[in-house]
This record gives sequence, C-alpha cells and structure tokens, in this order.
Amino acid sequence: MDSLLHRIGYKLARYLSETDKDVEHVTTCSREALKAAIRPGDILLIDGNSKISMAIKYITQSTWSHAALFIGRASDIMETDNTESLLIEADVKEGVRTVSLDHYCHKHVRICRPVGLSSAEIDQVINFMVDKVGYTYDLKNIFDLARYLIQTPPVGPKHRRRLLALGSGDPTKAICTSLIAQAFQLVNYPILPSIEIDESSSKAVVEYHKEILHIRHHSLFAPRDFDVSPYFQIIKPTIEAGFDPHSLSWAEQRE
Repeated sequence: MDSLLHRIGYKLARYLSETDKDVEHVTTCSREALKAAIRPGDILLIDGNSKISMAIKYITQSTWSHAALFIGRASDIMETDNTESLLIEADVKEGVRTVSLDHYCHKHVRICRPVGLSSAEIDQVINFMVDKVGYTYDLKNIFDLARYLIQTPPVGPKHRRRLLALGSGDPTKAICTSLIAQAFQLVNYPILPSIEIDESSSKAVVEYHKEILHIRHHSLFAPRDFDVSPYFQIIKPTIEAGFDPHSLSWAEQRE
C-alpha cells in the first residue's frame, strides 16, 4: 500500500511541478549582482510559476511560493573541487537536495538575511540543512495542496496558513519552510515576534495576536513569514552593487 501511495505521490509531484507557461516573472536583478550579494545563511525566496506554487501563493496570500537556504560554495561545505554556489531546498519531486544558485537567477527572488548571528551559529544552521539532504518531501502535503488546486477551499484568510500544516509529521519527510524554520529555531533565532496581548485590545486584535502566537511551531511557517519578519533584513542585490539612478538611460517619450 505504501509503495502504491509513493508511486501516486511521485506522479502527482511531477504534475504539480509543471510550470504554467502563461505566467511569466520579471527578473529583478542580474545573475552577477545576486551572486555578489547573497551570503551563507541567507534565505532566498522564490516567486514560482508551477502548479504547486499557485496553490501555496493562494493559501498564504503572498508573492512567495518557495524558500531555500544559501550555504555558499560547494568546496566550502564538502570535500570537492566544485566551487558552484549552492542552495538547499525541499523539492516536491527530488526531496531535500542541493541546487545551484544559477537555477533561480532568472526568477523573481528576494534575499532575507538573519541579523546578529555569529559564524558558528550560521554554521549550525547550514550543517542542520546539509544533514537533511536526501530526505523525501512530505507526500501528504502534496495530496493536500493538489486538493486545493481542484477546488478552492471555503477557508477565511486568517485560517489558510493552517492548510500548510497538514503533513504527516514524519521526521524523515520535509516541507521547504518548515525545514528552514527548524534550522533557525536550533540556534534560537526568531522568525515572527512574540506578542503580548493588551487586555484593552479589541476582539479582532486579540484574534490576530492569537493567530501569530499559534504559528510558532515550525510546521506552520510559510515563505512570506521570512519576508515580513522584523528579524530578517531584506537585501536588494542591485542596490548592494552600488545603484546610481543618474546612470540610467531613459527612452525618449513621444508626444
């Protein structure tokens, strides 16, 4: 039975990984600028255009559908002569794997950088992710996301993120953001803030705060949480490279 479910899950993962050719994204920085700006320990958010990306973006009401951790050059991490810049991600087909930064250079991406961590703590985060390479993607999560593509669930916005927490809970299976969240929780680095609720707050504010507190568990984090987190710095490669607005050449406007 498990073998049958695995085959079905793999075929479903292949289908969900297919890109929507009608959806195109503008590359927001050059390959060179991205490589120059990103550092080990940074999170790269990706605006994907696969079928599964569309489901994740609907559920999270966000531009970002995927997250990967930058670990640096392969030769800095492993015994190899390969100097390729690498990310670690949880892919629906291949599971937890290393992938070249070049793989996402043509996408709309965003760099989120943790602030204040020591080199030793960054190494802990990276080593945690490296140890998980080879883990499989959580097939139960794939089945759930596929269901939301077939029929839009009648779920309010504040409850949608819980749809991402429907995985099996098997520690040898992974979802991209939950794995990264675990890595940062290992060194006690926050992603979303702890909230103290004022007794005088309105019912709506209290409910919102309860929702924030509820998503402290690593299985409930979404790619957008690293973007909105007050603890991650947003790095824009074009600005980091020394952007000068006076150097731009504008096309002449015709009346």
